[in-house]
Amino acid sequence: MSVYKVTEVVGTSPSSIADAVKVAVKRAGKSVRNMHWFEVVETRGAIKDGEVSEFQVVVKIGFKLED
Repeated sequence: MSVYKVTEVVGTSPSSIADAVKVAVKRAGKSVRNMHWFEVVETRGAIKDGEVSEFQVVVKIGFKLED
């Protein structure tokens, strides 16, 4: 049997939603061990001068608690 915890982070990218997810997961991995899955729960962005300037994603990351 295992127990998991979920943490929520926000990733951003000027390029794409996919890059924003990758940034969020990579950064979380610097301080969270045993990551197993992610879920994008919110997608939004910023607009500057009438154009998309940034993609933002709220990502839930599930990780297994250590014994």
